[in-house]
Amino acid sequence: MRERLSAMLERGVDAFGGWNARRFLRELQQVLDPAVSEVEGGRRAAAVAEEYARATPQQRRACWLLMSEHFSPDVSAIQAAHAAYQAARGSEDESRAEVRLRRAFTAPRTRLLQRFSAYPGGVRFLVDLRAELLPHLARDKRLIALDDELQELFSTWFDVGFLELRRISWDSPASLVEKLIRYEAVHDIRSWADAKNRLDEDRRCYGFFHPRLPDEPLIFVEVALLHDMARSITPLLDEQAPAADLTRAHTAIFYSISNTQAGLRGVSFGDSLIKRVVETLRTEFAQLKVFATLSPIPGLRRWVDQQAPALLRATPARLRQALERELGAPLAPDAAALLKALDGVATLDERSAARRWLLAVAARYLGRELADDGRPLDGVARFHLGNGARIEQLNWLADPSPKGLRQSWGLMVNYLYDLRRLDRHRAQLAQGKPPMSHAVQALQTDLL
Repeated sequence: MRERLSAMLERGVDAFGGWNARRFLRELQQVLDPAVSEVEGGRRAAAVAEEYARATPQQRRACWLLMSEHFSPDVSAIQAAHAAYQAARGSEDESRAEVRLRRAFTAPRTRLLQRFSAYPGGVRFLVDLRAELLPHLARDKRLIALDDELQELFSTWFDVGFLELRRISWDSPASLVEKLIRYEAVHDIRSWADAKNRLDEDRRCYGFFHPRLPDEPLIFVEVALLHDMARSITPLLDEQAPAADLTRAHTAIFYSISNTQAGLRGVSFGDSLIKRVVETLRTEFAQLKVFATLSPIPGLRRWVDQQAPALLRATPARLRQALERELGAPLAPDAAALLKALDGVATLDERSAARRWLLAVAARYLGRELADDGRPLDGVARFHLGNGARIEQLNWLADPSPKGLRQSWGLMVNYLYDLRRLDRHRAQLAQGKPPMSHAVQALQTDLL
């Protein structure tokens, strides 16, 4: 006993032992108590959230398991409701039996989580809880049901019908601009001057906001208003570049889209954001005709490193010979020499065979390589093509930053949102044929 007490004191007064687990379970059950009002249930949930905030990581994982395992559906109730439904098929009682079956499948866990939404900070608490839980799913499958329950609830609570589109400008509160700097996930904002450049009058930045997270953008998009299609990110991020003439702006370039809440992963509102922003821009600038992105290709280099030998085998003899002349040696089956040459991408001119090969490979990666679910391998391509965009053009050394070189040797891509053909493009993608321009299709001819 003396040794156990000493160990508990070393771990701290709030050490999570068996008694604490039972107490925490009782508190969760009290939150769910059907005899109390929503207000009282919310008050109890707030008390649980306060205790959770003081818990250690080990204690929090124990809390997730309690929520997962002690608030699951009643298997016997499901079986009884299913038997009653089967017996009622074809009778006038079928609809009522279906309702009872659906209710039997609803876990007490759902009602428990809903009680947390009854107090002002409850939604924030659950979003943060899921963000913390997500990295543990691969190691502990017992948490999958809790995660799925949270995602289902968030899909309802964060439906785009409940979200407000708000412009973020340099006149916005400093705290909001600070969040923009912190959450930017595509092109890091390096300073306040950089932030000001992205929020100037020739730019637009819009975010979706939720009433329960009023000062927290859930997702935001940065837009440059230009005369024509952007081919490089460098001038867009140049703080010294002159402002664009808005009277001559015919093209809106979406150059950064960032989700801010890890706990909302799997809840899709990016496509709705782009559509709402397009509508807003057309209202403000009637002369805008082209809506496109300047997007990274984050998965390209990793995929090429893995597939290089197969890609080399698919390379036509004429291009292989040109590569060997450029490298000054026969191409090894593992393509190591070719990949090393691509590290000097900034020195490759337009006649370079290595440059032609890399552009052909990138066109193939975006336009032909699909995952098992039929969607593009690249996450950014999956997002834009799934929204009905088209692969419009590949841009050489468009992002020469260390991150851009590391991800895709600096290559970037324009996805074009042709508002008249969005449905047609989605249909093409559903058939396993990502839509692309003739120029991108032509690049693929350098690979079989």
